[in-house]
Amino acid sequence: MSNKNELEAIQLPRRRFIQGGLLGSSFVGSSVLGLSGCASTAKTSSYTLHPPQELRGEVFNLTIDYMPVNITGRERIATVVNGSLPAPTLRWKEGQRVTIRVTNRLPVVSSIHWHGLILPTEMDGVPGMSFDGIAPGETFEYQFDVQQSGTYWYHSHSGFQEQTGLYGAIVIEPRELDPVACDREHIVQLSDWSDEAPQDIFANLKKLSHYYNFQERTVADLWREVREQGLLATWRERRMWNEMRMSDRDVADVTGHTYSFLMNGHNAQQNWTGLFQRGERLRLRVINSAAMTFFDVRIPGLKMTVVAADGQNVQPVAVDEFRIAPAETYDVIVEPGEAQAYTLFAQSMDRSGYACGTLALNAGSKALIPAMDKMPVLGHRDMGMGSEGMGSEGENSEDKGGNMSGHHAMHHHHGHHGSSGAASVQHAPQEYGPQVDMRVDNPANGLRDPGIGLREHQQRLGRRVLHYGDLRGLVPTRDKRAPSREIELHLTGNMSRYLWSINGVPFAEAEPLQLTHGERVRFTLVNDTMMTHPIHLHGLWSELETGDADFLPRKHTVIVQPGSKISYQVTADAKGRWAYHCHLLFHMSGMFREVRVV
Repeated sequence: MSNKNELEAIQLPRRRFIQGGLLGSSFVGSSVLGLSGCASTAKTSSYTLHPPQELRGEVFNLTIDYMPVNITGRERIATVVNGSLPAPTLRWKEGQRVTIRVTNRLPVVSSIHWHGLILPTEMDGVPGMSFDGIAPGETFEYQFDVQQSGTYWYHSHSGFQEQTGLYGAIVIEPRELDPVACDREHIVQLSDWSDEAPQDIFANLKKLSHYYNFQERTVADLWREVREQGLLATWRERRMWNEMRMSDRDVADVTGHTYSFLMNGHNAQQNWTGLFQRGERLRLRVINSAAMTFFDVRIPGLKMTVVAADGQNVQPVAVDEFRIAPAETYDVIVEPGEAQAYTLFAQSMDRSGYACGTLALNAGSKALIPAMDKMPVLGHRDMGMGSEGMGSEGENSEDKGGNMSGHHAMHHHHGHHGSSGAASVQHAPQEYGPQVDMRVDNPANGLRDPGIGLREHQQRLGRRVLHYGDLRGLVPTRDKRAPSREIELHLTGNMSRYLWSINGVPFAEAEPLQLTHGERVRFTLVNDTMMTHPIHLHGLWSELETGDADFLPRKHTVIVQPGSKISYQVTADAKGRWAYHCHLLFHMSGMFREVRVV
């Protein structure tokens, strides 16, 4: 048997990954060497994977290569930088000029994107947009001035290399005194790892969008619902979901069924440990480098004070828990109490697994690992049928009466297009095609929504959960001008066919969004799907409209809740071609635009 598996492992890399017409092969990358196995190459290799180093200075040399790793008990090939997973931590100082020489030892094009950094467009690292990518055997020299401080990260923008290990942390010390005082700090880099090749995961999702979802409803669920809400209401609700050909368990595309969730490259059993001494203030720089996983982070027994979001300082806010999307970063201060050890717990949004580590007085100390919360179930508001009132309600409190003939709020393209009641948003004609299986007419405001699975924590469990409405910039809003225009974009998809788009148009068929240098624009994002999407704009800050115009928090990645909308202001202060996309790796090929600042 093992021989057959080994043979398959050697043959797998020869299958070509079908490219979705996305900026030619440089962007998606051609077949990736043996990420499905390559057991044969792994055995003869003399590599040893080491923990990430911290590199400082003005000039950095980074080498991208393949390397065998063993995360689950089976050897697989990862894409690594300087022999480590995660890649080395880069420590810079605001105001310095850095030079980073990146050598590509892979047999395919690679790249590094400096996520959240404000820099010249040709240094942004997006193949096919800002440069050609780094060809096999070539070295590309990045050079730019560091114009900001805080916690950021870097990752490949080629193919699915990010999923296989090509990501690292960036810490930039401020030029002036840091407003955040601490005695010690730790980087907490979260990620998801699969022994399957990412192109196989993608192919499986294309064949069957719920391929990895083993949490579908059961007969027991049905009886429980009949008990709780009566036969008629249960029957109506089931009928509605069946008519829509959708599942209320569709919280994550890729789950713990194939993913191992990692903290600083360690799985839960390997227990990454960060040390502290009594009485210290610890700064945790939490980075979500996952390809597809939202994490809900808490430290049982400790409050966390959020002091920065996406590298930018915010007015401190004390919470028990926060959700972090792929590509977001949060800095939190914790002050350990009397205990010897505390568990740093990061459960996936769909509760299919968790990453965890320990904050401890001594290496080897452990604390109890909490049970995961129950899996959230999508409700009316996730389909754009919810009320505006947010945050305090339970998951499905909008409508206990089973009144769910909600086609006025949300249509399906195989249903009717007509809408009773005034629609609060406009849908483009392209949204009525086969690319789109859902449209929301009355989206809730996502600003104060902590998200599916967290809404009831405050009420039921007494946990204070962060939401975007809590964020206030530490320094006043820099550009006080009112936006001169608004760009409304709809995040669209056809779940059953696993197609993703913006305004019903996939990237391959889309025109760039044109901004004039210096203008102030409002972007309003409407999520016409039941999935949560983190949207990342390169090169420019996204300033969240939180209701306090004087202290808009600056972010580079913004969560858009299912069936909801959110808006932010952008000053087009950097000329060039910038990528604008969903940061879920397997959504990105379609849910993507080019933003051109001229």
